[in-house]
Amino acid sequence: MSVNPKQWHIGFVGYGEVGRILSEDLRKQDLRISAYDIKLDGGEAGALRDHAGVHGVTLASSATDLAARSDFIVSAVTASQTVSVAQACAPAVKKGAWFLDFNSASPGAKQRAAVMIDGHGGRYVEGAVMTSVPPYRLKVPLLLGGPGAAELTPLLVALGFDAKVASDKLGVASAVKMCRSVMIKGLEAMVIESFTTARAYGVEDAVLVSLRETFPGIDWEKQGAYFFQRVIEHGRRRSEEVREVAETVREAGLTPWSAAGTADRQAWVADLADAGLFGRKGEAGFARSADWRTEADRILASLKPKT
Repeated sequence: MSVNPKQWHIGFVGYGEVGRILSEDLRKQDLRISAYDIKLDGGEAGALRDHAGVHGVTLASSATDLAARSDFIVSAVTASQTVSVAQACAPAVKKGAWFLDFNSASPGAKQRAAVMIDGHGGRYVEGAVMTSVPPYRLKVPLLLGGPGAAELTPLLVALGFDAKVASDKLGVASAVKMCRSVMIKGLEAMVIESFTTARAYGVEDAVLVSLRETFPGIDWEKQGAYFFQRVIEHGRRRSEEVREVAETVREAGLTPWSAAGTADRQAWVADLADAGLFGRKGEAGFARSADWRTEADRILASLKPKT
């Protein structure tokens, strides 16, 4: 395998929001990109194929097919699929090929995935994405962990990533991400629960005034709208991530009361979104309201008994 990352054939397992954004930015450097996503076999296949065609991304027939052709593999799937993707890629991974696990999974899950990839001659590195990808795109802050992290870091920087080594011990970078997510994903769930309940009682303005006094550095109107948007659009993926957060808490010996509740609230919003409460996914206006009250009112209306 070439040590020049500009000559790599890069493969994305997972061609969702993250995979597509990173593919777009890497293709601007004229890099060879392949991708595979299980949604290529479902109703969203058309949109994915259209995107790949526009940006010059080659679509693989399976994760195994993708692994066989890639020098550098990025796993960017839902958290629950972290280990299964590694299992699918491992038998076909090229000797010495890098496998960067972008997924928000527990340290234990990352360690199990690493055993599979490394056991077949690949080089597993965990990646912890430390904030939302869309605003930063390829420059999203990324912590790397594992024995190969120090060697991979400058190669990723050469491709434009904002990558830093967290530890040569596998699981540390994920622990940072998971502990952060207890707060961040939890805050999203709490805002939706607090603001929607306040709206039901007609006290949202008083609550917002109080929050501004206590946390003057946060624009709660703007932050509220953003949290509602992100959870409505990505609640299913977020709920799976937070279940991995809960597993991380369990692995530390604690009972994940907060994380478990956050996962349930995120999944609940995802169920409402799947039912069409906020409009149709993929169409203009979906999860794009500038005022969180619009979405809170839809939620409240859905809770009223049908007469």
